[in-house]
Amino acid sequence: MSLPSIKPGTPHLTEAQRDVINRLKRIDGQVGGLIQMILEGRSCEEVAQQMAAVRKAMDKAFYRMMACDMLEAIASTVAESSAVRDVERSTRILEKYA
Repeated sequence: MSLPSIKPGTPHLTEAQRDVINRLKRIDGQVGGLIQMILEGRSCEEVAQQMAAVRKAMDKAFYRMMACDMLEAIASTVAESSAVRDVERSTRILEKYA
């Protein structure tokens, strides 16, 4: 299945949303690669390793989406750029270690 492309200047998408979409597109490619590996008869360990990589990528996309939600919430209530920086920092930590 081919995912739709993001048109430049799409006004309703935030930078975080674009990031999530790009991550999901990469994951889509990875899943296609997994299917190909299985069709080629690659070893279970090789497939499992790639599945783990896809799962980790999906987790990171999820964390980024949740950060987007938090950023939208604080943007509507707080105009402090330090709060936005703090959420971004926390998101990077989650993406890296969770």
